[in-house]
Amino acid sequence: MALAPWRSKLTGVLHRNRSLVYARYLQLATVRLDGRPANRTLVFRDFWGETNQLKFITDDRSEKIDQIDQQPWAEACWYFPKTREQFRLLGSLKLVRADDPDPVLLEARRIQWQALSAAARIQFVWADPRQPRAEASAFDPPPPDAIEPTANFCLLLLDPSQVDHLELRGEPQTRTLYTRRSSPTEQSEWVIQNVNP
Repeated sequence: MALAPWRSKLTGVLHRNRSLVYARYLQLATVRLDGRPANRTLVFRDFWGETNQLKFITDDRSEKIDQIDQQPWAEACWYFPKTREQFRLLGSLKLVRADDPDPVLLEARRIQWQALSAAARIQFVWADPRQPRAEASAFDPPPPDAIEPTANFCLLLLDPSQVDHLELRGEPQTRTLYTRRSSPTEQSEWVIQNVNP
């Protein structure tokens, strides 16, 4: 798969904002089962190999799991304060659970688990999210295995089909739309369009 033209732009912006720890945080919007929007902040973990898919992690017990199962479309909004740029990435989400039939994805899930800090891994053995507050001991469990992920650990992949890149510096500002189109041969190509900000 060829890398999308927006990926090098995003990689460059990440590099130029690397001194800001919070530049790896973005907002991801999904649709609740009742049709209302749901938005949360996630940490960008990296791209999945030589693909255009963005990696995140999540807990199989979280409420967004049902939302993603019901409706896999989502949009991420990512603002970079140092360079004053925004990326909006519209695409489909893929949850990689412990029972995923694809061995390549399962291995990616395991590698991502191993890359986490101990502090991040332990949250997956805390008390169930969004339940009444548990006793303090529920948040001080023995650490999970550092090699094999817990059953509730999920790798979450966002596969963008449209990227809206807004550069706020300059007069006028610069805005570029990248739209993935499939050709008759099923190869994806990206159409680039400069638009008014």
